[in-house]
This record gives sequence, structure tokens and C-alpha cells, in this order.
Amino acid sequence: MTAELVPLFLTALALGLLGGGHCIGMCGGLMGALTLSIPVEQRKGWTLWRLLLGYNLGRISSYAAAGALVGSLGWLVQDLGLGVILRTLAGLLMIAMGLYLANWWSGLTRIERAGRGLWRHIEPHARKLLPVTSAPQALALGALWGWLPCGLVYSTLIWASSHGNSALSAGLMLTFGLGTLPTLLATGLLADRMLAFLRNRKVRVTAALLVILFGIWTLPGPHQAWLMGHAGHGAAAAEQTQGAPHHH
Repeated sequence: MTAELVPLFLTALALGLLGGGHCIGMCGGLMGALTLSIPVEQRKGWTLWRLLLGYNLGRISSYAAAGALVGSLGWLVQDLGLGVILRTLAGLLMIAMGLYLANWWSGLTRIERAGRGLWRHIEPHARKLLPVTSAPQALALGALWGWLPCGLVYSTLIWASSHGNSALSAGLMLTFGLGTLPTLLATGLLADRMLAFLRNRKVRVTAALLVILFGIWTLPGPHQAWLMGHAGHGAAAAEQTQGAPHHH
């Protein structure tokens, strides 16, 4: 990985981690329901861990696949100069998602409807995999779950695709998915407690504010130029150091 890409992957990871509050509010209930659907005798030890990891690895693989698919249209981004427009759209979507999470504005539901048509075809297949009793079954269910309409995923996907490279977009979505992993694993392991935790108003508002702040940070502006400029200067300095003659 080159020095120029490090800030991008750190951003993707941070978005997944900070968006954990959104994951709790939007997907935590589903994760808890999936865990509670596991037969009681299997909800312990390595058996439970294996199923939870299966769910999440399947989900993250779908994010990466979506990144590769949308990122394959990178020639449009490069030829038409859509990078800034897509990053602006991604930032606005994150802000809308935060407002939605806090129940301050529900406009995001109109955007998520775009994915509900696809989800209607996927959901029946997902239901057939319940209750989950094996790791391959959990992996398959997670892969289907990854296509659940979600504003956080949509906004991150638009941001990742704005860089105009299929492999990079897939890598960023994979990193984002790994960032969401700690929160959703915790939700699965503590399903009963987490479901009650999700209903706490303060939790939802805190998560909403984090997502809104990240959306503002994502919008193109002087702060982005400063960050990328410092990353570029660091890379240039490293190249100069490597190319400079060594004196003994």
C-alpha cells in the first residue's frame, strides 16, 4: 500500500468504527434476532463464535463485492470528473443518515427504498436459512444480509467508488466492513442485553451525532485538501529521502 492510500483506508476503517452506533441502531436488532434464532444449545463457546463470524464474514464479503461492482464504473468518474460530486453526495447521505438515526428527519428512508426492490427478492432466500446451525449456513446468510438496504453502506459505497478504481473501492469497502465488526460481534454475543441497549435514546442520539460529524468531515473542503496535502508531502519527503545520496 502506497503512502497516498493510507489516509483512505484509515478513513474507511474509522467510518466503520464510528458508524458502529448506526450499526447498533439499524442492524443490531437484526443481529440479535439472528443470534436468538440459533438453537439454545449452540449459543455458547466456539460454536456461537463460529456462527457469528460466519454471519459477519459473509456480510463483509458482500460489501467488498458491491465495492468492486460499483468501482468498475471508475472510467465514468475519471472521464466525467464525478469524484467531487460523489464525495459530496456521500457526505450528505451520512448527514441524512445521522438525522434519521436520531429521529430528527426521515428523508433517508426515501433513498433506502431504492434498495428495497432488490431486498424483496433476496429476503425469502435468507429466511430459508433460518434457524442457523452451521458455519456455511451462517456465511451464506451473512452474504445475503450484506445487501440489506442501509444508508451507511450506501454512503460509504458512493465515497469508495468516487476514487474511480474497482480494486481500491473493493478494498475500502472491505476495510469499512472490518470496522463495523467489533460492534456487531458484541451485539451478537450479548443479544439480550444489546437489544435493550438499542432502545436507549441517548445511545441513538450519540450515534447520530457521530455519523453527522463524519458526514461533514467527508464533504470536500479545505480540511480534505489539508489532510491529503500532508499525506502527499509525507510521501514526497519519503521519496526524496530514498533518492538522496547517503553520506558516510
